Amino acid sequence: MATYSGRGSFDQSQVRQFDLGADIALVAATVAISPSHAIKRHCTGRNGLMTESLFAPAGTRIELRFNAAAHLLLMYDEGARGDGETHIEGLHPSKLRNFADKLTFVPAGRAYHEWHEVSTSMRVSVLYLDPARLRRPLDADAIFVPRILFEDPVLWKTAAKLKSIIERNQARGIPYSEALVQVLSHELPQPDQDPDHPPAVSRGGLATWQMCAVTGYVERHLSEQISLAKLAELTRLSEQHFCRAFKKSFGLPPHQYHVHRRIERAKLLLADQANSVTDIALMLGYSQTSAFSVAFRKTTGRSPRDFRRDFA
Repeated sequence: MATYSGRGSFDQSQVRQFDLGADIALVAATVAISPSHAIKRHCTGRNGLMTESLFAPAGTRIELRFNAAAHLLLMYDEGARGDGETHIEGLHPSKLRNFADKLTFVPAGRAYHEWHEVSTSMRVSVLYLDPARLRRPLDADAIFVPRILFEDPVLWKTAAKLKSIIERNQARGIPYSEALVQVLSHELPQPDQDPDHPPAVSRGGLATWQMCAVTGYVERHLSEQISLAKLAELTRLSEQHFCRAFKKSFGLPPHQYHVHRRIERAKLLLADQANSVTDIALMLGYSQTSAFSVAFRKTTGRSPRDFRRDFA
């Protein structure tokens, strides 16, 4: 693990890297902040993941910049600015004054810059995410898009859990962090469905907007029975055409994909000892614990209780 704690050891001209170990893929440059003395920051990294906490008092003027091979997710815990601007390459800048409880997501390789004349004390939590870790097993070409100062309580909750796990630096939290990363990969901003986009498929599979429409709907209705007719309707395809295109895109039929996503969510819930296996089964829409156990074992090769022992 690598940890840095201090007051302003970076400035805009510096690129600082944390050695997270030879076996870890992510060695990310941190956000450059100017002037360096105006902010307190604390950085912790473990298992290819890194998080940072930033604090700037009221009355300061600061600039933040980032452009690296890692995704950047900023969680503005509190703060407001009398003046300032947040900019990501390719997007219109935002001059929103009160950014408490907002999120900003910067995909890898995009230039990010913002400046603040801080009017109330500012606290920001930052996650640096290795793109290789966010590749979905069933969708290696997942696309993430930049967004500035937006609200998403679901994404916030997942990101906060991941930040906490990294900071606690517990070896037994590794399976939990892996599960959180997979959930995060489905919750990060992706291309919105374009209502004017023609319902054509790409290379025999679904177009990007169709994949986003379907996966988003599945994530919001994991605990429910989802009809094939509804999914086909979202993509504006016939059921037969949709099934062929979906399997081409994801490598699984729609029903199996739904089950796969349920089991991924189950892994996350099993990490919390407060949730009984029976409760988790009900939360995910299984009427009987035995049916949930069979589905879990079929997908993972282990029973839910056996999987839970990793977190004991």
